[in-house]
Amino acid sequence: MGTVTRTLVIWCPDWPVLALGHRREVPAAVLVGNRVLAATAAARADGVAAGMRRRDAQARCPQLTVVERDLDREARAFEPVAAVASAFTPWVELSWPGSCAFPTRGPSRYFGGDEALVARVRDAVDEAVPDQAGLVRVGVADGLFAARLAARAGGTRRGVLVEPGTTPAFLAPLPLSVLDRPALVDVLDRLGLRTMGDLAALPAADVLGRFGEEGRHAHRLAIGLDEQPIDARSAPADLSVSTELDPPIERIDQAAFAAKSLADRLSEQLDGAGWSCLRLAVEAETEHGERLLRLWRHDGALTPGAMAERVRWQLEGWLSTSPGRQPTGGLTRLALVPDQVVPARGRQLGFWGGQTEAAARAARAAGRVAALLGPDAVRVVQRRGGRQPGEQFALLAATAVDLVERADATGLPAAAGADAPWPGRLPPPSPSVLWGGSGPRGEGERVAAQVLDADGGGVGVTGRGELTAPPAVLVLDGAAVAGGVRGPRPVVAWAGPWPLQERWWDPAQRRRLARLQLVLDDDSAWLMVLEGGCWWAVATYD
Repeated sequence: MGTVTRTLVIWCPDWPVLALGHRREVPAAVLVGNRVLAATAAARADGVAAGMRRRDAQARCPQLTVVERDLDREARAFEPVAAVASAFTPWVELSWPGSCAFPTRGPSRYFGGDEALVARVRDAVDEAVPDQAGLVRVGVADGLFAARLAARAGGTRRGVLVEPGTTPAFLAPLPLSVLDRPALVDVLDRLGLRTMGDLAALPAADVLGRFGEEGRHAHRLAIGLDEQPIDARSAPADLSVSTELDPPIERIDQAAFAAKSLADRLSEQLDGAGWSCLRLAVEAETEHGERLLRLWRHDGALTPGAMAERVRWQLEGWLSTSPGRQPTGGLTRLALVPDQVVPARGRQLGFWGGQTEAAARAARAAGRVAALLGPDAVRVVQRRGGRQPGEQFALLAATAVDLVERADATGLPAAAGADAPWPGRLPPPSPSVLWGGSGPRGEGERVAAQVLDADGGGVGVTGRGELTAPPAVLVLDGAAVAGGVRGPRPVVAWAGPWPLQERWWDPAQRRRLARLQLVLDDDSAWLMVLEGGCWWAVATYD
């Protein structure tokens, strides 16, 4: 049936927000893609939850401090915790800053059992990061997946120690949502399967036949096996790559450039040998003989960009830690060793809107620039959906988006809900220019305007959504800020209005407006909004 490795996991709750210096008693949240990734205990007490939109989070907690994620800073702040784990064993494995794991076989024997090991790890972590003393959790179980859940369980006990051989019983009552596979969990729920025990009770062959590889993987986790694929194996030694750095390097950006070149070389060698890397060992040495070895795991195969990113995180933490832990010399050697691989299954290239080699090359180029200039230096447009023009697209860091896997037929990565019907949205095409950038309510910084009828009177919109008179003249207030339009301009064509009423049930966010499209005598096309009795010019069309 397979083997499992007894594993210890160190988990720092709310790490993305705490690593930025926000205390648990202060309402704060970290956003990725305009959605909450992590929040402090004070913010959660006010109703802020992971996955919530920014506007919803701020509505529930008006005093909420909102910041964007900073993975480099998370890595630097997590280095003391990773160093503590490395004092117990060199085989420390990380996926993201905020959690690490290592096999307990050797350390547990040395310290007299799992319980003694857990106590020593907790004390060492509390001493290394006094700001997190009493908060960091430690879990031990058979397998990495179960150990992660054990670290998150236990409430004030700061984790759970699952006795050997009892991992399936520990997992059985847990909800299937712990699999973090919403689509699969939704199907299983409709079939009457609610818990991990329900899934584990099914024959493995039937699960594989009905749900394929994803179902087989979930079933393995439910019965307490390691989450690694059954065809995972150690990589041949000749696939490792290394480089000598002469003169020694002391700057992170220079090391990141060298790491990206190494990652590209390793990826080419793996592709040539027909392998994909699941776990990567990163070795760094200094001119004074200091050495740092860490294992990095990723959900799925590690791409060249993901490899280079993890090298940068590791070096960010090592070179930027406290003076007593910093290396005393510059880096003289970097090595990447594929520690665990699986046979490469290839990639099917699509014809229309599917994956293409050009998209893969663009993703690699973006990854190289981000490795040189930082994770936020390269941004891509993401389709998000919405009723207002400014809500339909957002700029995200390229490192936060899988440019190859998530690109849609437009060539842009799409967020969840982007293709929803969005009743009340303007008919296509969308305006091409939003004036002033992103405004506070989903459009650009609006330009005050007047829409007049043929007699010079103001045009309004009735409660039935009809214009009070045909628009004849557009007057933009201010010094002709938009599109070079100066003075009153005749209206030669118009369409609308399109009334919109949003969130009528929420006094803090309710909104009622009407939108109108105008074509002027110079062939420019405008999107106007009437809200609160005032007209605003918000966008123009090509």
